[in-house]
Amino acid sequence: MAFSDRKFLIPSYLYSTTSANSSKNLSTALDNHHANMDKNNFLIAAPKEGSGYKVEMYSPAFYAASTIGGILSCGLTHTAVTPLDLVKCNMQIDPAKFKSISSGFGILLKEQGIRGLFRGWAPTFLGYSAQGACKYGFYEYFKKYYSDLAGAENAVKYKTLIYLAGSASAEVIADVALCPFEAVKVRVQTQPGFARGLSDGLPKFVKAEGAAGLYKGIVPLWGRQIPYTMMKFASFETIVEQLYKHAIPTPKDQCSNTTQLGVSFAGGYLAGILCAVVSHPADNLVSFLNNAKGATVGDAVNKLGVWGLCTRGLPLRIFMIGTLTGAQWGIYDSFKVFVGLPTTGGAPPPAQK
Repeated sequence: MAFSDRKFLIPSYLYSTTSANSSKNLSTALDNHHANMDKNNFLIAAPKEGSGYKVEMYSPAFYAASTIGGILSCGLTHTAVTPLDLVKCNMQIDPAKFKSISSGFGILLKEQGIRGLFRGWAPTFLGYSAQGACKYGFYEYFKKYYSDLAGAENAVKYKTLIYLAGSASAEVIADVALCPFEAVKVRVQTQPGFARGLSDGLPKFVKAEGAAGLYKGIVPLWGRQIPYTMMKFASFETIVEQLYKHAIPTPKDQCSNTTQLGVSFAGGYLAGILCAVVSHPADNLVSFLNNAKGATVGDAVNKLGVWGLCTRGLPLRIFMIGTLTGAQWGIYDSFKVFVGLPTTGGAPPPAQK
């Protein structure tokens, strides 16, 4: 099956009537499209692409590639940092016992062994894969959609607002996909003996609190993730643009793939630091609410205090989110280059059709 045939990866309303027929081979479809292409459609190849494999911008294949790239970037990276996330969650829930990063790792190793450091990896992998698919796929869609609404001139003039609006819209959808997995993950990681993982943890959670309980944390999750994602995408796009403008002596379209992917990682790491600071209070709330049945936001504020909500576990989260975000952008853009797309950032928003 050709790459562009995989329509099940994205919603049907994203398909354009001008896209290549999904039953055809991708290369044949693109050749035919190129022959009939008018001035309003365009094809962008990854710089210095050696294979000649190209994907039409804003086509079904483009959104499918963004979706797959999002799955890889978020699912793999969040699963890899499960031990750090486990320590962070326990520091947030039981600071009297888990007083620092080093002591937290020591306690978990002593009580649960090496395997215990990866408790909750399954809901982490599935949840953040689903979130990544929606986050990146819909960001690319909404960025194009809002750019078209604004018009070519305003899309450039107000590009940061478009990045913010596009990422916020995408994250609302992404968190609906993530929330049930996040609820089970926190319970498994912070209540030893509750469950071994997702397979037994999910039915236990539903039996105890009902299916609606899986979405008890959706509002604080939105409170954490929407500002985080807005900062993640808007600051990344801005940082990358500034790096190409002031730090890289060669124009982006003349840079090697290696250089471009290095810029993606650096921009992602710096954006991740900002993300961690902005979203940390809500992150503490999510951990608190998912750990205690019947807990409220007021209970969290009374127990942790405003300062505690803003700072408890923050240094570890800055390190974790900075590394995570840098790696995510590196993986995402690597996949885009692999399928024949340019890396993200360093250019004006999409032109209006």
